[in-house]
Parts: sequence; C-alpha cells; structure tokens
Amino acid sequence: MSTLVTGIGELTTNDEARGGTTGRMRDAAVVLEGDAIAWVGAASDAPAADERVDVGGRAVLPGWVDSHTHLVFAGDRTAEFEARMAGEPYAAGGIATTVAATRAASDDALAANLDRLADELLRGGTTAFETKTGYGLTVDDELRSARIAGTRADAVTYLGAHLVPEGADADAYVDLVVGDMLEAVVPHVDAIDVFCERGAFDEAQSRRVLEAGRARGLALRVHGNQLGPGPGVRLAVELGAASVDHVAFLDDDEVRMLADTWQGGTGTVATVLPACDLSTRMPLAPARRLVDAGAVVAIATNCNPGTSYTTSMAFCVATAVLQMGLTVEEAVRAATLGGAVALGLDGAKPAGGGPDASGAGRARLPVGRIRPGARADLQVLDAPSITHLAYRPGVPLTSAVWRAGARVV
Repeated sequence: MSTLVTGIGELTTNDEARGGTTGRMRDAAVVLEGDAIAWVGAASDAPAADERVDVGGRAVLPGWVDSHTHLVFAGDRTAEFEARMAGEPYAAGGIATTVAATRAASDDALAANLDRLADELLRGGTTAFETKTGYGLTVDDELRSARIAGTRADAVTYLGAHLVPEGADADAYVDLVVGDMLEAVVPHVDAIDVFCERGAFDEAQSRRVLEAGRARGLALRVHGNQLGPGPGVRLAVELGAASVDHVAFLDDDEVRMLADTWQGGTGTVATVLPACDLSTRMPLAPARRLVDAGAVVAIATNCNPGTSYTTSMAFCVATAVLQMGLTVEEAVRAATLGGAVALGLDGAKPAGGGPDASGAGRARLPVGRIRPGARADLQVLDAPSITHLAYRPGVPLTSAVWRAGARVV
C-alpha cells in the first residue's frame, strides 16, 4: 500500500542535500510505501500512489524523536513539585519515592502507565522514543522494567545506576549494577546510563558502570552536569558516550570538548532537557553556545514523574527557541534528527558501544529525516510553517501523524 501525501506548503526534511539547516521545501509531496518513505519532491512531479492525502498547504516535518524519557514508573510526586515551586531546592533523593511505588506496582500497572504515556507522545507528534529503567534498583525490578519498556520504546536504556538505594553501601551497589543486574538486563537493552552527579554516583563509580556496559556491547549515555559543575561531560567524551544529557553547567572547555568530538563525523551528542530545567528551577542548558561551537545537540522531554512530567516535545522546542536562543530550524532539527543521532537511529553507526550498540536485535529503518529509505514517520501541523511552533507556544498544532507508514493520528 502506498500513500501520496501532497499539498504540503512547507516540508522539513532534515536532508542536508536539499540545503539549509533543515532542508525545507515548498509545495512538496511525499510518497510512503509500506513502512518506508519511497519518494520526496515537488508536488507537481509526484508519482501516482494507492492513496492520496492532501494536507491543504500545511507544514509537514519528521516525527519528534524523544531521546531521553523515564516512562516505566508508578506513583506521583505532586507534593515534591509543589515544594519546589515554593522554593525548596531540587535534590536527587526524590527518586527514591518513585522507586518505592514502582517496586510495589504490578507488571500490568506499569505497562498500562507506559502505554498511556506512549500514546500521549504519539498524539503530540513523537514517533520514536527512548526510555530507561532506573526505578527498580533490584535485579528483578530492573529486569521487568527493561522487558516492559521494550514493548513500546524504540530504544531501551539500562539505568540501574540511577540512585543508591536507601540503606545500601554505594560501592557494593555498584558491584550489583555491573554484575548480576547487568547480566540480567543486557539482552533487553540498547544502552547503559549513569547519574554522574552529587547525591548519586561519583566519577570512579560512574566509570565502572560505563566501562562494564561497554564491555557488553552497549552504547553509553551519561546524566551529567545537571545540578552543578562535575565530571559527567568529561567522562562521557573520554569514553565515547553516544550522549551526555542535562548539561546545564558547562565551562568553555567542556563546550569545546563536545564540539571537538564531531571532527571525525561521529561524537557525543549534548542532549538538553528544557522542561526539566524549568521544573527544577535550574539554569537552562547553554544550547546556543553548544550549537555555535559546532556540537550536535538533541532536545528531549526527560518525561518522568518528579522533575519533568511532560510528553510535549513541542513545548520543549518552543522553550529552546524562546528562552535558550536557538532558531526554530535549529530546535526542530535537534528535536528530530538530533534525537535520532543520540540514539543511533539516524542510519549511521552510533558512537560508543559495540557493533550492535544501536539496538538489542530490533530491525530498524532510520528516523529523524524525510527522505527515501527512512522510516515513514511524519507529522502534519495545523499551521503553514514550523515557525508557528514557537510563534504560537502552548497551542497543540499536531493534526496528523504517520508512524512506520501507518496513520496513527
């Protein structure tokens, strides 16, 4: 079955061959065939297809690629949020509240909550997403989190090193994370992550976690430089991590370091999480400085119940434009192709990890671009241009979504 999507007033392709930051085209059309994009070009040159959909001059762009979420959880942290809004500073220890609720929840309850949030992502235009474990922190609970995550996510990250459980010795817990826990989850995950931050894991502990994951062929990710200056970015770059996420506190050397990783064509993506920065009342990550230096930037929601309970990539894009200094084109590219690069889902070999670091055996077409051979993921805005994402902040503009060739919204 083929579908011709025509009448596109503005098409954002992220295809560098078409020029500009996002390869934008006017009066365009796209042909979807099966789960892939078969043709892209001027509407006047479009070939015939089994089905024809005219979007009436609206803007079309790739589906969002949300490269950092925590969707396998139970419970609620409204009280913590209210306290933070009243002036109490954020501390990583709040994670323990969600850990307790998640351990007590049934598999069915966790899966139902994941489905609810994944469907919410889809309605907002997100067609590919990563999610993490990290709210179990026992072998059995991390394993079931990984299995449940894999039922919906395009990429699953093992975050056993999210927090040291209450009453546990930190080094003994790291032994578990890199030992029996890693052994249990490795068939079900694509990457390994560590919260390298004060109140969580120090540099030596974080290095152990990442090196153990790399030895098992997993891509590397780091939660780094969120609450203040720290070793996370430098450790991520040294070990060739696919991404380092949060990056709110960066000095000039760290910005340059992240940019320099891309001199050979692959490197460490700097993932900014603007909704989390706002919710925790921390400084916004320096996205403008990173882009100007030549770093590859991704934008993600960090959807989780404690510090960023949103699935709206559009909100994050608008924030990146209005408050972080990116152009609309830069923000859209970061929220689509940037996320795909961070997850190793752009069709290029991922940074870090082993030969199958981009997946646990799941076949994939590239995402984040609209060009022949990519997965047929796209969204239609009820607007003539992507500029309206920031021009009309807070307005739900996504009016239609295709994922892997099937219309889902």
